[in-house]
Amino acid sequence: MPDTPYRLGLDLGGTKIEAILLDPSGRILMRKRVATPRDPNNPTEYEKIRHAVHTLIRQTLENVPRNQACAIGIGIPGTINDRSGRVQNANTTGLIGHPFQQDLEQRLGRPIAMENDANCFTLAEARDGAAKGYHLVFGIILGTGCGGGISIGGRIHTGRHRIGGEWGHFSVDPAGTRCYCGNRGCVETKISGGGVARSFFAQTGRPLTLEQITDGYRRGEADCTVAFERFLDDFGRCLGGLISVLDPDAVVLGGGVSNIDELYTLGLEQVQRYAFHEKVETPILKHRLGDSAGVIGAAWIGK
Repeated sequence: MPDTPYRLGLDLGGTKIEAILLDPSGRILMRKRVATPRDPNNPTEYEKIRHAVHTLIRQTLENVPRNQACAIGIGIPGTINDRSGRVQNANTTGLIGHPFQQDLEQRLGRPIAMENDANCFTLAEARDGAAKGYHLVFGIILGTGCGGGISIGGRIHTGRHRIGGEWGHFSVDPAGTRCYCGNRGCVETKISGGGVARSFFAQTGRPLTLEQITDGYRRGEADCTVAFERFLDDFGRCLGGLISVLDPDAVVLGGGVSNIDELYTLGLEQVQRYAFHEKVETPILKHRLGDSAGVIGAAWIGK
């Protein structure tokens, strides 16, 4: 990747869009967040998101000194189909089927790089975060959804179909809840914040978030304890199987769910239980860059 004086990164999330501008030394010159336009039942949702992203990029580029080059990278909650150039497998379903990258490039009149947000998170944490110094890193974003990415030697491994690391839509329970992707019992339905909350509501009728379920578990509430222990068991089964296949040097967790302390103790015990090899020594690391990882990683993929 050629050196570029300035780097603009943009992280498109389910609730916010964040842009960051780095100078040639990597220092943050500006940062701005706006709300993500969400209206899933409205066919204009895609246009609203595209307009918000385009506007934020333009506003950020105004801070680049005149006649200085600036690379642009964008992390999205989905992937780009390598043949059609259209978004697929996106949590923000309004993006699915649209040529988001080409649309933005046409409006900006310049090339941009676009990757899955979990890839951007993984790259940032592998290069300058919790997993710095590890060669093969699997990064996981556990939030409303569940995404994964692979970094090898400080570079994103996207794979033949640009879906490398898309672990969240691996079906682990054919009799489980139907996922928006069309399959049942995907990893995302089992251990994402949204998936756990939906399952808890279906079983108890109580509209609690995973954070509230965790608090209830810590207080000893029966329903919350059952749900939380099932969550830890699912976490161990899903991640233990992944480690048995990929055998990474480290796993780094990000997203709101990654702040649950029990994942690094009780959750780790479940991972060790379900992994194939006898003594799993793979470190399960908590993110170091916080919610900045995605946008910083996006800046580094820019072109």
